[in-house]
Amino acid sequence: MTPFRSFRAAALLLAAALVGACAPRPAVRFIHPDGPPKNPFSPAVQVGNLVFVSGTLGTAKDGALVPGGITPETRQVLENIKGVLAAAGLGMDRIVQCTAFLADLKEWPAMNEVYRSYFPNGNFPTRAAVQATLLYGARVELQCTAAR
Repeated sequence: MTPFRSFRAAALLLAAALVGACAPRPAVRFIHPDGPPKNPFSPAVQVGNLVFVSGTLGTAKDGALVPGGITPETRQVLENIKGVLAAAGLGMDRIVQCTAFLADLKEWPAMNEVYRSYFPNGNFPTRAAVQATLLYGARVELQCTAAR
């Protein structure tokens, strides 16, 4: 490579880096529907047009897990997510992706029955599911991403 070509290549790389550094960065908004967080994470964070909802358990306002197993827990998880999205100015129809964490994958059909009812138009988000040990002995946890 001649000195001119190496200089030109370096100049192009520098210009590309400067353009990237000067490009506008999407706004970041931390969403705390219930006031300052008690734990070291935000219920949701909006970056540009995407809202990332933290993993959510089926806990009531007092922080206790709702009793009764997978069906009431799934309903409470989805209600909690619905509340977080409402604080961001969005509805459940804006969810584009979810990850389901289940204490026992045998409870998948019962979770799906409740989950399906929150998307009545049949436009379901993409989703993955894994079996996991969850906090407080929970049966289900959902983590979602919504789009404006």
